[in-house]
Amino acid sequence: MTPVSAPATATVPGSRALAHPAREEIRVEGVLHALADPVRLRIVRQLARTADQLACSTFDLPVTKSTTTHHFRVLRESGVIHQTYRGTAKVSGLRKDDLDALFPGLLDTVLAAADRQAARLAG
Repeated sequence: MTPVSAPATATVPGSRALAHPAREEIRVEGVLHALADPVRLRIVRQLARTADQLACSTFDLPVTKSTTTHHFRVLRESGVIHQTYRGTAKVSGLRKDDLDALFPGLLDTVLAAADRQAARLAG
């Protein structure tokens, strides 16, 4: 996956910018809080399986659109994902490089545990 660093402001005049914490502002308790919710963990697991950014509309989540928006905002504001506008679509990508630099192994461990749990519950 291409490294994604979160700029604090948009670089294209007239574009809609979304607030992201800089790498040094990401806190482990915020990341853990974001990953503790099953819906947000589902989003992160899906993003981790792709090398591309995904439009928010591609996620099939068992919640309303407004609740989905809330979950993406929590992930973005905690530094777990980076979001940008691509035309009228908001696309999201995992900030794996930032998280791995700050908390080595944390994301991989959480994702592996979530995969094991999903397999256990499915079978």
